[in-house]
Amino acid sequence: MNVLSPISGLAVRRAGRDEDARICAFLARHPDATPFHRPAWSRAVEQGCGQQSHMLVAETCGAVTGVLPLTHVRSLLFGTALVSAGFGVGGGILAADPVSAERLAAAALALADELGCHSVELRGGEIPQGWHVAEGTYANFARPLPQGDEAILKSIPRKQRAEVRRAIGFGLDVEIGRDADAHYGVYAESVRNLGTPVFPSALFTAMLDAFGDDAEILTVRHDGRPVASVLSLYDKGIVYPYWGGGTAEARGLRASELMYYELMRHAAARGCTRFDFGRSKTGTGAFSFKKNWGFEPDPLRYAVHGAARDTNPASAKYRLQVALWKKLPLAIANRVGPLLARGLG
Repeated sequence: MNVLSPISGLAVRRAGRDEDARICAFLARHPDATPFHRPAWSRAVEQGCGQQSHMLVAETCGAVTGVLPLTHVRSLLFGTALVSAGFGVGGGILAADPVSAERLAAAALALADELGCHSVELRGGEIPQGWHVAEGTYANFARPLPQGDEAILKSIPRKQRAEVRRAIGFGLDVEIGRDADAHYGVYAESVRNLGTPVFPSALFTAMLDAFGDDAEILTVRHDGRPVASVLSLYDKGIVYPYWGGGTAEARGLRASELMYYELMRHAAARGCTRFDFGRSKTGTGAFSFKKNWGFEPDPLRYAVHGAARDTNPASAKYRLQVALWKKLPLAIANRVGPLLARGLG
């Protein structure tokens, strides 16, 4: 693909795998870049879920002026789509100028036609004119991260701070490293209890490999058993606790409260100055949980061109399936779930 613009010197094309350094240099300069824009994210999704990635790059006179990471998501249940970024909550068009953004959008539509995709989904970033925009369904939660243990604890609202202190009193053990097996066991049980299929374990292993030192797992244990665990990414001084959860035992132990407090402490010690709590659907328990920590919701704007997929587990059409999934034995959910989840994107 090489989509030329009427403006001399501007072109959009699919980047090769040997161009990561150029792309990452552009991302390092752009204030709105996220981990979901990084080639490492797309490669890990491709390796872990088997969904092909395409990195579109806009160039002006040889310099990168925009990027758009796309995942070709294929599912017998949910259809096909080009998603930016696949399995992420962000990763939409990132450009240095409006023309580059416009050409990236046009190139995405051309690629969708080439691949036979029913739609193109953009999560955040520059929103092209004429696309359907959804706002208010999801919100992101992020705020500055204080430095020092005392300052972090004081930044947590009083009621939530009391829950953190309760968790500290249970004598739980905290481990920071790359124990993918412990994390997957906890996360798989957590999402089963929510009624949603778990992603393939290969996705988490691929993320750890792709991000290297910019990915870590924090696990809380009780009597040696993992009860809460979160896989976090680090990018430009921001910590992103992305895949986290707890077992049924975690609630009484307030293990999730301890998990996020300890992650704040650890991230600050690493030099992070911002904590990105991630996306939650308006009106859900996760939405309220993050507000209880003193985070304010920032509505997310997503855009779609074509026939939009409905992959939201909170959708009324999936109410029965979600209820049934919660009752599945964990072993069955862990066997069947990845086959379904790899097509969600």
